[in-house]
Parts: sequence; C-alpha cells; structure tokens
Amino acid sequence: MKLNILCIGDIVGRPGRRILAEKLNSLITDLGVDCVIANAENVAGGSGVTPQIYDKLLRYGVNLITLGDHTYRKREITPTLETAENIVRPANLSEQASGKRTAIYRTQKGPTVGVVSLIGRIFMKPADCPYAAIDRILPQLEQKADIIVVDIHAEATSEKVAMGYHLDGRVSVCFGTHTHVTTADERILPGGTACITDIGMTGAHDSVLGRKVENVLKSFRTQMPFPFEIATGNVKMSAILVTVDSNTKKAERIERIQVDADSHETTSYDSDDGRPEYFNNSL
Repeated sequence: MKLNILCIGDIVGRPGRRILAEKLNSLITDLGVDCVIANAENVAGGSGVTPQIYDKLLRYGVNLITLGDHTYRKREITPTLETAENIVRPANLSEQASGKRTAIYRTQKGPTVGVVSLIGRIFMKPADCPYAAIDRILPQLEQKADIIVVDIHAEATSEKVAMGYHLDGRVSVCFGTHTHVTTADERILPGGTACITDIGMTGAHDSVLGRKVENVLKSFRTQMPFPFEIATGNVKMSAILVTVDSNTKKAERIERIQVDADSHETTSYDSDDGRPEYFNNSL
C-alpha cells in the first residue's frame, strides 16, 4: 500500500502557525496526504511549544510532532510531553528527560507511522550519541510501526547527511531540521530511505531564520544583546512529500513542497528532474 507522508520544517511563531491554519487542510486534500509530521520546537514565539499551541497544531491537521533543542523552553509543556502519544522529544537526551522518545500514528488506510526525533552534537548543547540511541530504539519501534520516520535536528549538514546513510534501509524517511534553510539534496538512498539535509522553515522568509532582520544585524555587528522579534513578511510553508510502500517500507518518491501564504499555488520540486510543478490550492 502506498502512503503519502508530509513532513513540515520548523514552524516559527505566529506566522508559521497561521499558514498551517490557512493552508494545511487543503494541502492534505490536494496531495492525498495520509500522515502529517511537523517540527514544532519554534512554534511558540519562536522558541518552544505550549499546550495550547500543541492543541492548535492537531486541529490544523498535524498528526505527529517532533521537537529539538528548545523542547523545554516553555516549561508548561512538560505534562503534555509526559502524557500525549503523538509528540516526541529528542530520543538522545538524558534518560531522565521528560517526554516520550517515539510516537505512532495509525493512518486511515491502516498502516502505522512511527516517528523518532534525534538531536545533533556538533555546535549543539551536550547530548548522548544519536547513533547509539536510534540503534537501541529501532528494534522496539519496528514491532509497532509499519513505516518509521526520523527527524535529525542538527546544526552541521555533515551530521545530518551521515545519519541518512546510517539509517539507509532501516527507516523509510530521514529528514533534517534546525537550520531553517531548505536544502536541494532530496534523494532516495540505495537502501530505500528518502532523505534531505534540511526541510527548511515554515514562517516569515523575509527574515533571518524567522526573526526581524534589523536586530539580528545589530547583534552580529555590535556583539551586544538585542531582542529577536518574530518577522512577518513573505510567509511560506516548507515541507517534503514522501511516498512510501508500506509493504516494502521503502520510499518511492520524495519532493520538496513550498506553499506561499499569499498564493493559491504550491510549488513542488520533483526529485527526479528538479522541475517545478504546480498544484491548485483553492481555499
């Protein structure tokens, strides 16, 4: 059975939430999406997630939520992390850290999708080995999920590319998040794993990684602290659409998707030839 999995890159603040509220349902219908996975570590004011926003993401159509280095920035999310079955913190944080390391969603077609979040160690805060963590988790998750998706939340592109090769043939999808800049290296590895170094950002693209340009520039130029306010211009949703055969667990197609908040068109970059196609996203 073929399943279409939509993976959405880092949602930044209210602009990122707004485009999901306005566009996600129609995108799911137009593209025949069976499961939506979104990285939400920047969704609350650009850093962290709250219980209220978690509930909103589910109403917008998100089925599984991954997090990263800002998982605990909003402390009020901790009870949700402990009890909810559809949100994961990075699996290679401390054994004592709050939250679940895996989550599973049963699609309407029947097959289940399992998700794991990992955090990188290069230019990041200390964490346990992501390779050892995923090697421990996979044997257990394979008994519960028909399709497995991994979010590698890391700064270094090399670390994300390496994780794709480490997981080739063992998971269906390995996508990168955290750097907020979409990479054009989407591909299917020899073992059948679809991967991309970074999906990119869902938020205001007239910005520095979702923040207003002026104060970021001041901070870089002066080495002084300034508040990094959330930008609002040129809002886009960045995602990938992956088609997976639930019987073989191999990915058959991966394409980059970009949705403009002010347009009814969705640009899709096919992994086969890189040429843009257009879908009519009437609301």
